[in-house]
Amino acid sequence: MATAEEFHRAQRAEGPATVLAIGTAVPLNCIEQSTFPDYYFRVTKSEHMTDVKRKFRHMCENSMIKKRYTHLTEELVNQNPNMGEYLAPSLNTRQDMGAEEVPKLGKEAAEAAIKEWGQPKSKITHLIFSTNSSVHMPGADFHLTTLLALRPSVNRSMMYLQGCHAAAAALRAAKDLAENNATARVLIVNSETTTLGFRGPSRAHPENLLGQALFGDAASAMIVGSDPVAGSELPLFQIVSAAQTIIPGSAGAIVGHVGEAGLVVHLRADVPGLIAKNIEACLEEAFRPFGIRDWDSIFWIAHPGGPAILEQIERGLGLKAEKLRVSRRVLREYGNVSSASVVFIMDEMRRSSAEEGLSTTGEGLDWGVLFGFGPGITVETVVLRSMPID
Repeated sequence: MATAEEFHRAQRAEGPATVLAIGTAVPLNCIEQSTFPDYYFRVTKSEHMTDVKRKFRHMCENSMIKKRYTHLTEELVNQNPNMGEYLAPSLNTRQDMGAEEVPKLGKEAAEAAIKEWGQPKSKITHLIFSTNSSVHMPGADFHLTTLLALRPSVNRSMMYLQGCHAAAAALRAAKDLAENNATARVLIVNSETTTLGFRGPSRAHPENLLGQALFGDAASAMIVGSDPVAGSELPLFQIVSAAQTIIPGSAGAIVGHVGEAGLVVHLRADVPGLIAKNIEACLEEAFRPFGIRDWDSIFWIAHPGGPAILEQIERGLGLKAEKLRVSRRVLREYGNVSSASVVFIMDEMRRSSAEEGLSTTGEGLDWGVLFGFGPGITVETVVLRSMPID
């Protein structure tokens, strides 16, 4: 008979957690950013606000976004007019939409990741599901378990309203699960829709306009586990370390409130500056054990909250222009898809690295960083090592 200590040691994995597969999904409905101002003011019955529309068009033109995807169609908004009116009671409608669409979109991303992983779904031991788009009991984690026909004994964790840093937070949790449970295979799913936050314009709430110009719908999924099985599992990135911190003096910089009108978010204008001013301290703490201080020598997976955040990070650290090119590419093609953004960047990076004939999944580099930024302001810093490309 084993002692408790022996049982504990036997359960631990030998190696670090790794990302074994990635999947992504978007709704079918695609909106071109160049035509979005006309669409937005038409569906929200706000075309009389010509001054606000000019300001909004300028936001869209300077967003660096080419197109976005959304579950919300003009027909749906017309059927639910309170969603298009600024702060009109509409929570029940938004919640009903999210209850169906959030797990549905998450299922598409999860199936893509499971297919790439190439292993039976019965080997999934844990599920971490994150969304900012709906709150229910039982949650989207429960419904996804049914939709995917996972084992009833899968250990589920549900993360609500964590904001744009949720995927990085989920990686941090998955790392602990995988390294402390030798056979664990953790499915992470982030599913985001704009149904909770879409609404018409208001002169008194300019941040609302910014949100309407930036956010899109998407879902992402990852399989995480330690000690990949040779010949049947292909590691993409090692999760070396993961840490969370709150930026000093940032209280109230990013806040959201769920009420009768859905999710209403307020952003201070100094958000990009606060992130840029404090990001080097996060880098130094994360990479000190490895003797790395050249931020151009690592690959970057930085959440593209908006063009100003990327520009100020680049300028503040003196990064070469190409370091944030993948973050900008994802922002251009999908918009800010909240927590799913960094997974889309990770997926794009490993694919483009292979297409360009580079030696590793991280643009041919060994070490890299994944940054998630969210309410708080909370910063998630994940140190990654890229894997060789066969």
